[in-house]
Amino acid sequence: MNIIHTKEAFLKGQLLLIDKPLEWTSFQVVNKIRWAIRKKFDIKKIKVGHAGTLDPLATGLMLICTGRMTKQIEQFMGMRKTYTGSFRLGSTTTSYDLETSVNDPKPIDHISNEMLEEVRADFLGNIQQKPPLHSAIKKGGKRLYELARAGKTTEIPFKEIQIIDFELTEINMPDVSFSVICSKGTYIRSLAHDFGQKLGCGAHLTSLKRTAIGSYLLSDTLTLNEFLHNLEEKS
Repeated sequence: MNIIHTKEAFLKGQLLLIDKPLEWTSFQVVNKIRWAIRKKFDIKKIKVGHAGTLDPLATGLMLICTGRMTKQIEQFMGMRKTYTGSFRLGSTTTSYDLETSVNDPKPIDHISNEMLEEVRADFLGNIQQKPPLHSAIKKGGKRLYELARAGKTTEIPFKEIQIIDFELTEINMPDVSFSVICSKGTYIRSLAHDFGQKLGCGAHLTSLKRTAIGSYLLSDTLTLNEFLHNLEEKS
């Protein structure tokens, strides 16, 4: 990734590949980068946006656009995404990950590798998926996670997504590691939850890393701290 550390270049538009830190929201990452650029170059206003949210408990590749490059965000958002991660069988959470408490434990002794493989194959191709209640989707002007935190329930419609590739890379019960390539709009938390529902034992996501967006790779990213350090040192 070749970043030009000048005021003019950031305003004209640059694409930043950032490895999102654990427990940061995507909004916080964008705000931190915007604030740092404004402070460094004494800019009153500059557009900075991201091309796809990562949950706080996820890490990995974020595409951050500055200046006029923000006009291309929709194009980047439409690209296929690649993830690696793990989920735990035998219990669920209301957020489908570890943001909320684990509940509803169920036995998993009867589940074989063959059963896991059969269920995995069911998720390939075009499928109907329901986003988690704990998500940033808006309904009635409110984000779903705001309704969830207020203890309110609402009907969430299914949407069609595409699972291009889905592999179980390691099985160490109750934990299952995976890799997945999917279309825009796919919730990996929902994929983990639905996998557990099909098995009848429940499941929740325990880790997630985005490794690619289209041809852009995690291996080409800077950490947030590296970007901030370079901005300060090289400008």
